[in-house]
Amino acid sequence: MPNPFNQQVIDEFRANNGRVGGYFEGARLLLLTTTGARTGTPHTTPVGFYPDGGERVLVIASAGGAPQHPDWFHNLLTNPRLTVEDGVFTYEAEAVVLEGAERDAVFARAVEADPGWAEYQAKTARVIPVVALHAIPKDGPPNVNAGSMADALKVVHDAFRRELALVRKEVAEQGPALGAQLRVNCLTLCQGLHNHHTGEELGIFPFLAGRHPELAPALDRLRQEHERIAALLEELRRVVATEDAAPGDVLSEVERLTAELEAHLTYEEEQLIPLLTPATAPAAWTDPAAGAVE
Repeated sequence: MPNPFNQQVIDEFRANNGRVGGYFEGARLLLLTTTGARTGTPHTTPVGFYPDGGERVLVIASAGGAPQHPDWFHNLLTNPRLTVEDGVFTYEAEAVVLEGAERDAVFARAVEADPGWAEYQAKTARVIPVVALHAIPKDGPPNVNAGSMADALKVVHDAFRRELALVRKEVAEQGPALGAQLRVNCLTLCQGLHNHHTGEELGIFPFLAGRHPELAPALDRLRQEHERIAALLEELRRVVATEDAAPGDVLSEVERLTAELEAHLTYEEEQLIPLLTPATAPAAWTDPAAGAVE
């Protein structure tokens, strides 16, 4: 059983699609369900994470600088297969402990983003592990934490809104140079939005077009908006990839994207959700962005 504090965080996380207040307000969190190394029973733990380009996410086994590794890390050493909840999707993953130069580079990236990690390392003689979580491909659509196609669309949209707000805040608070992890956060967001819009055009748009011919003008507008957003994403990628990217320039691009995307998401929800509400089978909706909204 999780301790009472962790259980409260777990319950709040699940009730609010990954949003947690208090100490964890605004934090990127996951729930990791590992298999107990000694007992073989499942254990769920809330853990902070860093995006890493959409192919994997990164977690740090700091235990607050304690002398021993956290239990969840010991569990993963014994059984690296785990279940990950990110507030929108639940998926199976394989844990890989980073070693050597790769571990050091990723940990340095984390320290640059949050010096608290260096403080934890200074408190303990152990080398704090960094673990990459790789989503395991599955047949069929992703496991969306929603009861209907309408709910799924709103949950995914809200996750993008939240991540965009986090990135915007991080860029606004950045010093004179753009940090390495912040660059990764921006690029991961760009890839997630691209994947989501591609999934809509291959899945939910044809699904609705075949059932609601009257929706054609709205779907045409949504596709045009996707094209405009794609151009903004490409420009954000270009600016972020510049070696001496100025945070002010990145912030301008993030704000342009925010304005366009917020209007697009609102219009899409107004047009599509009323038509999706009667449906109760999210399996009919395919979105290849599973795991990429982090």
